[in-house]
Amino acid sequence: MNWLAARAAAFPARLQDVALALVLAAVNVGVALPYRSRLRPSGPGVPALVTEHPLAIALALLVLQALPLAGRRCWPVGVFLLGGAFRSLYDHWGFGYAPLPLAAAIAYYTVMQRCSTGMRWAVSAVLVAGVITSQTTPGHSEPYDFFVQVFIFGAVGVAGILSRGRAAYLADAQQRAARAEHERDRQAALAAAGERARIARELHDVVAHHVSLMAVQAEAASSLLPGQPEGAARSVEIIGETARQALSELRRLLGVLRGPGQQPQAAPSPSLADLEGVLDQVRGAGLTVDLTVQGAPGELAPGVDLAAYRIVQEALTNALRHSAAAAAAVSIRYEPGYVTVSVADPGPAYADPGARLSPVAPFPARAGSEVMAGGFGLAGITERVASCGGTLTVGPTGAGGFAVTARLPAQ
Repeated sequence: MNWLAARAAAFPARLQDVALALVLAAVNVGVALPYRSRLRPSGPGVPALVTEHPLAIALALLVLQALPLAGRRCWPVGVFLLGGAFRSLYDHWGFGYAPLPLAAAIAYYTVMQRCSTGMRWAVSAVLVAGVITSQTTPGHSEPYDFFVQVFIFGAVGVAGILSRGRAAYLADAQQRAARAEHERDRQAALAAAGERARIARELHDVVAHHVSLMAVQAEAASSLLPGQPEGAARSVEIIGETARQALSELRRLLGVLRGPGQQPQAAPSPSLADLEGVLDQVRGAGLTVDLTVQGAPGELAPGVDLAAYRIVQEALTNALRHSAAAAAAVSIRYEPGYVTVSVADPGPAYADPGARLSPVAPFPARAGSEVMAGGFGLAGITERVASCGGTLTVGPTGAGGFAVTARLPAQ
């Protein structure tokens, strides 16, 4: 039975309604034929044609009650009124046997399911008037007949209202599901964009820091040749070591872009505990760096720890690339719930740039060189601080230097 209902539901709605109309017409004729001897009109004002051919007229009216159902979904009110008119005419002429008003009941169900509230009330008023009129015609003297009519139309009316509510609920549920899916896609897109931005920041920090160190040493080596080959050789060694460290960090970072089945062998993300390595690199490039730690180091969220590390790294890279200072100061201050990192330089220390052409002093960048090329350092620092919910102070100091200070929540 369920299989048959499922197969029927697979047909187009219009075809289902046509089949319903034909089947119900056949049912009306089939249940009336055994009572053909009683199909004698007895109502007032019966036309002569009806009295001469009572069986044919009765069967025709029964068929005409059902056939309009073929268009019930398109014109529910018109179908109800047309089918109800044939039913009322059948009752008015007083045929001795009247089948159950199934066609009118189905049409009324469609009205209650598909029409507006005002139209449902109007059609219900017409229905009540029609039932009362039909029950006062000859041949309807039994009280139970009236209650049967009330029960049938009341039941189908309630069923239509419930079906309407269920359809509205399903439509609302589908809309909510569509909105939820859209929101999920939007959140996924935002997460992907955030991840891309994070990876871009990481790539910038890694590449900018190490390449800046290599650029400084390369320019220092070129200035020391051929007069100071030992100093130039030391600069070349620093370039090679820095390049290897850059490759190692790039492998670690690019490991997150691989598929799960590739099982990348990546080192842990750097943190403030690894800051000495950055300081040694910068010192090797010729910039003297002093580190000060205040307070007891506390546990930091991994993202905050990485952000603090990268902020110091980027600030030192900027000092190396864009400042003529001979030294920089890095301070880390731990306090309850927060960590503050600061990188400051005192400003230019040499009036004669040529005095700094040595592998143990920061090489002054020439205008237009790769070392002075514009980048996204401060923008990246700003994004990192914002992603952690911290505050950032950037600007020149009173002595002509420059300072970057970031206060980050520990968790």
